[in-house]
Amino acid sequence: MAKAGRLVAISDLHVRYDENRAIVERLRPASDDDWLLVAGDVGELSGDIEWALTLLAGRFAKVVWVPGNHELWTPPDDPIRLTGEARYAYLVELCRRLGVVTPEDPYPVWEGEGGPAVIAPLFLLYDYTFRPAGTRDKAEALAVARAAGVVCTDEFMLRPDPHPGMDDWCRARVAATEARLTTELPDGLPSVLVNHWPIVREPTRILRYPEFALWCGTEATHDWPVRFRAASVVYGHLHIPREIRVDGVLHQEVSLGYPREWRPRPTTPGRLVPILPAAAVGR
Repeated sequence: MAKAGRLVAISDLHVRYDENRAIVERLRPASDDDWLLVAGDVGELSGDIEWALTLLAGRFAKVVWVPGNHELWTPPDDPIRLTGEARYAYLVELCRRLGVVTPEDPYPVWEGEGGPAVIAPLFLLYDYTFRPAGTRDKAEALAVARAAGVVCTDEFMLRPDPHPGMDDWCRARVAATEARLTTELPDGLPSVLVNHWPIVREPTRILRYPEFALWCGTEATHDWPVRFRAASVVYGHLHIPREIRVDGVLHQEVSLGYPREWRPRPTTPGRLVPILPAAAVGR
């Protein structure tokens, strides 16, 4: 018999905004057995990230975190000057001190309501393959984006060290993660795949500025939801909270986003999105 509790998720907390920080301070589980999936972009400053994850880890039975692009930035006012893989390793160790599960840890099995299911936190980045129609390669796609006035801040704030480029780091992460999923997912159990960036292109089709899709994922993972038996794919990054189905698999964006984005919405900001049990998810 499954244990009590719900599996819930949120992302893109961006706690440098006072209004968002106040929302995080109010987040509470519905029961002592709830698990929380945090799908990246907690904040940019190492101190803010530690504050938020410490708070959440003290309230939920388990917190699972994946990095977003903002955690990987090296802001000029952050005392932690690490870049690229070294910054990610620093954040992984921070999470481990707090008891927070990361993409580098064994995959936990959710055994509460809607379980059992394997929770697979992923860190995959992007490789500029979500290109504008008609463009043949990364260089041409970036030129089209720049001509449209669309350039992600990552190009200035996120360094892929020691990799030559973000696409190289992405390819390395995809290869390592695919190997783990292939060998470590228990046979017969569904999975919940958690990544900051969408792992299929379809969620980006409604972007106001379609060129921004370049910084939103990789075509290399398009078959993963079906291949790895996903009951749900949880993501953020786009700041467009919604649910869609792709090849029969539910994809749930769980973003809070910036105050200017969530203020006009009729829903209560900071609502924890139910992932399991599936009956709690709107159809």
